[in-house]
Amino acid sequence: MSQEIYQIREMRSDEKNILDDMLYEAIFQPDENNLLPREIIQRPEIKIYIEDFGKEDDYCLVAEVTGKIAGAVWVRILSGPIKGYGYINPETPEFSISLLKEYRNQGIGTALMNKMIQYLLEKGYKKASLSVSKKNYAFKLYQNLGFRIVNEQEEDYIMLLEIQK
Repeated sequence: MSQEIYQIREMRSDEKNILDDMLYEAIFQPDENNLLPREIIQRPEIKIYIEDFGKEDDYCLVAEVTGKIAGAVWVRILSGPIKGYGYINPETPEFSISLLKEYRNQGIGTALMNKMIQYLLEKGYKKASLSVSKKNYAFKLYQNLGFRIVNEQEEDYIMLLEIQK
């Protein structure tokens, strides 16, 4: 897919409803024939990634392809009673990213990540984190962007990016 076919922009406040779909798509599901029920996004430890989105330290960029939102990357600091899976500390925003299936493996995810990293740099953040399944093909993408493993769990890695100019 060529660069001019999609654009990356900030999510508008009237588009917050897309975060339900994006959150579900962000869940790594290696078995296409045995998908988790959509209601999984209502679990407290998952719902916190989008619940009441729009607070301080909440930022979302979307990729739009011919008027349709094809993917999103968003960050927020999840330091309340329920922490994010990639929690580092109360100053470090945590990444979430998803692309609708038909838009994957076309460079859009990399472009979204790079644009959000630049956005965080401009906002003065020093670090960002994420959690990724060890089996997720996106793991290599995160490594290529400069994220490094800071904690290994049974099925996941917590990765940290030092944001620099």
